[in-house]
Amino acid sequence: MEKHLYIILLFILLGKGVPLYAQAVAVTPEEMESIYREVKTPYKYGLVMVPPNNDKKMDCPTVFRKGDKWYMTYLIFDGRGYETWLASSVDLLKWTTLGKLMSFSDHEAWDAHQKAGYNALQDITWGGTYELNKYKGKYWMSYFGGDGRGYEAGNLSVGMAYTKGKPWIAHEWTRMEKPLFTAKDADVRWWENRKLFKSTVIEDKKRLSGHRFVMYYNANGDSAQNNLKTRWFERIGMAVSDDMVHWKRYLQEPLVHHPVGITGDAVIQQMGDTYVMFYFGAFWQDRKGAFNRFAASKDLVHWTDWEGENLIEPSEPFDALYAHKSFVLKHEGVVYHFYCAVNKDEQRGIAVATSKDLGKSELQFVAPPVNPKKQP
Repeated sequence: MEKHLYIILLFILLGKGVPLYAQAVAVTPEEMESIYREVKTPYKYGLVMVPPNNDKKMDCPTVFRKGDKWYMTYLIFDGRGYETWLASSVDLLKWTTLGKLMSFSDHEAWDAHQKAGYNALQDITWGGTYELNKYKGKYWMSYFGGDGRGYEAGNLSVGMAYTKGKPWIAHEWTRMEKPLFTAKDADVRWWENRKLFKSTVIEDKKRLSGHRFVMYYNANGDSAQNNLKTRWFERIGMAVSDDMVHWKRYLQEPLVHHPVGITGDAVIQQMGDTYVMFYFGAFWQDRKGAFNRFAASKDLVHWTDWEGENLIEPSEPFDALYAHKSFVLKHEGVVYHFYCAVNKDEQRGIAVATSKDLGKSELQFVAPPVNPKKQP
């Protein structure tokens, strides 16, 4: 009798989309060490994308594949704000700019001056196809938008864009009229009440979260009274959806965060039954500058943080100030770790490090500006 009641209750809960956790399965220290050995990239190939001049800065690479070519979406900041661009490559090392995907608006809008996009619903299998998948006949891209001019200025909120076209061909994507999340929502959490930043959307095929789609995003804020010094700290949280249009925040607390500084820009890869979250840290208590790290999970909700060495950190002239914001993939036995490289002259481009020595890039930044302005 008790067994039958348990089964009935189980079906009721599953029917309501409630995730069931008898006990969170931890990722063991041995598994974490194995992941580190698998993903580490000790060979810095160098810069693969640089801005044409010092009026522009490149940021946040996202790499996907179609056929025998690779494509990269990335951001360009030009003083007004972020726009989203596209480039292509045949070997992951030499890249050609193709054009814009999301441009500034010439009219008033919540995202008129900031459109920082990140491809959604990619094959996240480690060493897999890395292709983008459709949902309801569309390709999807989450982004953070804003109505202020300047570096991450004004109100920054999370939005969603889509296209029925080919995402490997440069064209303007269609954006939903209103943002999905803002820092002023009634249900905003204590840690995200100032600005919302990068988001990554994956399909939860096993419904570990109880929903079809999962979003990881970072934001800053702090509701503690008279605690202004912590309000710039960034933390990674989670949201869920069943249709890519209607989203809801998941849990009250952030999933991955640290006592001081930035924890942000999550990107997910799946290694067997383990999910790996690559993210960047900056200005921590025990580490200087900005660097890339990882955490791991069995259920997409409970994350074990890597406590060892950074995956990427400043070490070369082209990334001497910051080496951060990951996109990591494995292709034909080689791991490629793309990241944002910032030198001491505040020039910002895209670099890559690899698990195998592939030589050195000849690409360099243009001559530096006379009086650079620092940006985080």
